[in-house]
Amino acid sequence: MRAFLERQRYLIDYTLAALLRRKTRNLGLLLVYTLLVFLFSSVLLLSQGLRREAATLLQDAPEVIVQRLVAGRHDLAPAAWLDRLRRIRGVSAVQGRLWGYYYDPAVKANYTLMVAPERGLAADEIVVGAALARVRQIGVGDYLGLRAANGQPLPLKITGLLESASELLSADLLLLSEAGYRALFAIPPDVYTDVALTVRNPREARTVAEKITLALPDSRPILRAEILRTYDAVFNWREGLAFLTLGALLLAFMILAWDKAAGLSAEEKREIGILKAIGWETGDILRMKLWEGALLSLTAFLAGYALAWHQVFYAGAALFGPVLKGWAVLYPELQLTPAVDMQLILVLLAVSVLPYIVATLIPIWRTATADPDAVMRG
Repeated sequence: MRAFLERQRYLIDYTLAALLRRKTRNLGLLLVYTLLVFLFSSVLLLSQGLRREAATLLQDAPEVIVQRLVAGRHDLAPAAWLDRLRRIRGVSAVQGRLWGYYYDPAVKANYTLMVAPERGLAADEIVVGAALARVRQIGVGDYLGLRAANGQPLPLKITGLLESASELLSADLLLLSEAGYRALFAIPPDVYTDVALTVRNPREARTVAEKITLALPDSRPILRAEILRTYDAVFNWREGLAFLTLGALLLAFMILAWDKAAGLSAEEKREIGILKAIGWETGDILRMKLWEGALLSLTAFLAGYALAWHQVFYAGAALFGPVLKGWAVLYPELQLTPAVDMQLILVLLAVSVLPYIVATLIPIWRTATADPDAVMRG
């Protein structure tokens, strides 16, 4: 075992010396390789972080949300639905929700307004999101003026700022009382935007949804799992869009790998011929070149992955953030939680490191098995 380790150490020493002899070429290759790993790692780390963020935000969402459909469009649900939904077997709690959107011409952005009865807000009080407070330069104690449906101004006093764990949820969110909401949008007291249901056994949520469809034919039950799948589909689509923009770089790297697999330079062939002439075995040459490919590719992988990790989790993901998070006037300051995903690391290794090593070994094996004189003359 000791002899084997000593042999590998000598091979690594020789490999490092060989890499330094061609340092300009290898440094250029290392930089391109690192850039490729960095870009693809940034996309994957950001998309995985956003998926985790969405799952965290939605873990406390209602198991089932019931909306009313009129002519295929979302309409206000009557308050009479609440009693009918409570009588469905498996439903433990029913709550009518009030929420909507408000366009503010001052910042040319849409706000999300939601009634929060648990906060005990008065009719003239409101709680605003952090991004809105930054853009409008307002804070606790200030007044936010909204124009009601009847055209009259509705001044609301800011009593707090949302300190959510993620601005992805609260950036443009406004919380107000039911009285304030109904006054703003002129909504009668016997309707709700939709109805949130709590199911005794979450595994029976789909069965409860089927019962709701039979009891209320003009309703549309939405499961929490379906919302998560929708977010996942959106992130997959945006992730694919980002990968398309990297297609040119990926094509260049594939050409580089193909060039490696197509053959060796005259200098490399002469070096292999000399090594065989002085007594190196074919296995030693293959192991030496394996170390060369592994050292180069792993160095590029570690450098690219570390740069991507810093860019995504500590530098605000400015590179691909607008593509994957979406565009908005009230842009959230999203700080993703760092997390190590071994499956993602293995995928990146398989895509970036393994093909390069294989492409390196194929021409080496062809040359190392040939006659040393023919190799040096060629």
